[in-house]
Amino acid sequence: MLGRMRAWIKLHPKWSIAIGVLLLLGLFFIFRPRPKTYEYVMQSADRGQVVRRVTASGKLRALNTIKVGAEVSGQITKVYVDFNSPVTRGQVLAEIDPTRLNARAQQARAGVATAEASLAQAQASVSRAGTDILIQEREYGRRAQLAERGFVSKSGLDTASSSLASARAGTRTAAAQVASARAQIAQANAELASALLDLSRTTIVAPASGVVINKLVEPGTTVAASFQTPNLFEIAADTTRMQVEASVDEADIGQVRERQTVSFTVDSYPGEVFAATVRQIRKAATETQNVVSYLVILDVDNKNGKLLPGMTANVEIITGQKFNVVRAPTTALRFRPHSGDRPKTKVPPTGTIYLFVATSDPYKPERRIVKLGLQGEDFVEVTRGLNLGEKIIVRSKSTVKKLTNEDAADESDDADIK
Repeated sequence: MLGRMRAWIKLHPKWSIAIGVLLLLGLFFIFRPRPKTYEYVMQSADRGQVVRRVTASGKLRALNTIKVGAEVSGQITKVYVDFNSPVTRGQVLAEIDPTRLNARAQQARAGVATAEASLAQAQASVSRAGTDILIQEREYGRRAQLAERGFVSKSGLDTASSSLASARAGTRTAAAQVASARAQIAQANAELASALLDLSRTTIVAPASGVVINKLVEPGTTVAASFQTPNLFEIAADTTRMQVEASVDEADIGQVRERQTVSFTVDSYPGEVFAATVRQIRKAATETQNVVSYLVILDVDNKNGKLLPGMTANVEIITGQKFNVVRAPTTALRFRPHSGDRPKTKVPPTGTIYLFVATSDPYKPERRIVKLGLQGEDFVEVTRGLNLGEKIIVRSKSTVKKLTNEDAADESDDADIK
């Protein structure tokens, strides 16, 4: 086979040279080094601030919201306040028709008068019984003296003794009637006090000073307080101080502490950041669609009155903060170079934290094991393994130019001209 090939080359030298050149060109194009279509983006390790934040969302509430209800049933006849009305403690907010309760109070007064009349009658019976006892005692004494002389029989003396005992029993009965009449008076007075209390409750007053943030009734509305107290108004006692009720995910709640600094924004004032402080972390968990969260209460100063109850707050709780420390971008911890650029050294065990540092060859980065301190969203503190100023690889980007719509249109126009 090899001999035949040599013979053919001797017979056809020009064709042999052409075929050899083509083979060499093919091998060159196959094995020639190809230019990289990407490059690595680097950032220097520097000193600066590292902040760890927990994000959450919540609602703004008045610090003390009072729900004013009605303890008696009836029809609302007058309403004296409206939404956003400032009120003072004891101010009349509304009135309920008092006709039925007035009648009940009059009936209770009549019951008191009847009980007092019964008491007077019972007291008169006591006086009459006392008089009867005196009379029967005298009668019994006379008959006893006559019986000693033999002028009154034994049965006559027994009759006098029986009358005396009956008079004494009458006294006890009259005394019991007096006690009963006094009890009836106490009961009637209690019913009168209850009727007068219910009558006073037909006037709905503000229990504290503040601003009416919700009004649930109008004149003509009928309220029924049979089983539960119906709410008529909601009063924000002090809108210069408010609170945010933020739901924090269970994965982040362990970082939250009382008195931590908080910043938040609301959609009504884009670009403006408000300050708050963590006041309370409630331990009762809330589960929504298998997501567990905890309620964190934040204190907010609202002296300028910009914030309103019910606004949605986008909260950032600063759970850790360090200044002037060596830091690296958090993206560097997630970055991994292309497979052909990775170091040939053994990959560290699982759980080892490392990043890649640039070398003299931009496509041969060095794997660097580091120890971290505070970890924030944008930067992490590097306590060991990284020197100030070293170039850290954070990502890669393509070097292939992508045509914009304008470039494509220009190329299309040039093709048409040609």
